[in-house]
Amino acid sequence: MLADLIERFGYIVVFVGTFFEGETVLVFGGFAAHQGHLLLPGVIVAAFLGSYAGDQLWFHLARRYGRQWLARRPHVLDRIERVRQRLGGHADWFVLTFRFLYGIRSVGPMALAMSGYPPRRFLLLNGIAAAVWAVAVGWAGYLFGQAFQLLLGEVEDMQIKVLGALAAAVAAALIGHWLYRRWLKRRPRT
Repeated sequence: MLADLIERFGYIVVFVGTFFEGETVLVFGGFAAHQGHLLLPGVIVAAFLGSYAGDQLWFHLARRYGRQWLARRPHVLDRIERVRQRLGGHADWFVLTFRFLYGIRSVGPMALAMSGYPPRRFLLLNGIAAAVWAVAVGWAGYLFGQAFQLLLGEVEDMQIKVLGALAAAVAAALIGHWLYRRWLKRRPRT
């Protein structure tokens, strides 16, 4: 049952998960590929497309609506300012590496856009970085699956349970993050 769901919706989950953040989802996808439920090239392509599309969207939204959006969300301003300060003369390197830095991926494209970074250059370098990231993290998940199999041997039932637990953990984290953000929006400001 779980294997059927992974085989049917796994690539979509990888695409959507990597659109928003996605390291955990991509590792899970690589693990599922090792288990034979997905194909690793398909996982990598879905991750590349999700990550690339998400970053492009945030970049262009920030170019168009960034100042207005920040005026309504002053708590994000600190994070974006820290990223902008770190850019200095290294903006190209930042485009190539921000997705590998935890907590920066979602604000990186926004900070770049609001600092006046050229859209065409972002399009190109972001594509290169998304491809490298998808391959590296996808393979890491695949190798994790291989190491897990060596550790436990050929325990097929246990692998499916671990895969299910990983899927449940990812779903719980995404739902928890969504609920936390909703709670932050609704709590009274002091």
